[in-house]
Amino acid sequence: MKRGANVSLTREIPGLTGVVLGVSWNAGAETALTDNLVFAAILCDANNRALSDDHFVFFNQLSSPELSVRQLEEALGDDQEQVEIDLPAVPANVDRIVAVLYVNDGPAQRRTLGQLRGCAVRVLNLADNRELVRSEDFAPALESETALALGEMYRHDGEWKFKVLGQGYSKGIAGIATDYGLTL
Repeated sequence: MKRGANVSLTREIPGLTGVVLGVSWNAGAETALTDNLVFAAILCDANNRALSDDHFVFFNQLSSPELSVRQLEEALGDDQEQVEIDLPAVPANVDRIVAVLYVNDGPAQRRTLGQLRGCAVRVLNLADNRELVRSEDFAPALESETALALGEMYRHDGEWKFKVLGQGYSKGIAGIATDYGLTL
C-alpha cells in the first residue's frame, strides 16, 4: 500500500481480534545503524496525543499499562521488530496506535534512515500470522530523516482501520515526541 492509503481491517476480516504490526528493514553492511534502530508504538487519543508516557511501547517499556499493546521479544518472518495489539483490550479512549521507527543514537553518529536500502511496515492477523497489509518501501524517499511514523491502526465508525503514513522526521525521536505529546 502507498503512503496515505488505508483499509478497514475489521470490515475485511469480521471477528478480527488481534494484529501484529511489524517492521522490516535492510541496512546492508551498516550494522551500527541496525543496532541502533528502535521500533515503537504510541497509543493516542482523539487529538493524536499520547495518553501518557506509559503509553509509549518500546524496548525499555515492553507493554502499555493495560497490556493491550506489547512488544514481541522475537519477531517472526521477515520482520526485525513487532508489536502485538489485542484489539478488544485497547481502552476506549485510545483512538489510534501509531507505529514508529527511529535511530537511537546521538547526532555525532550521523546515522539516518536514508542509509536504509529497504524499509516497510506490515500488518499480520494474530490468529494465523497471515499478512493483511504491506506498505510500499519507504527507503527510496528517505534522506536525512532519523525517525519515521510508519503507519497507524485507528478507530473509525466502530471499525479498526490501518493507514500507511511514511512521515519522516529530521529531529528523530524528539520530533515524534513533540508531535505526539510525549515528554521523553
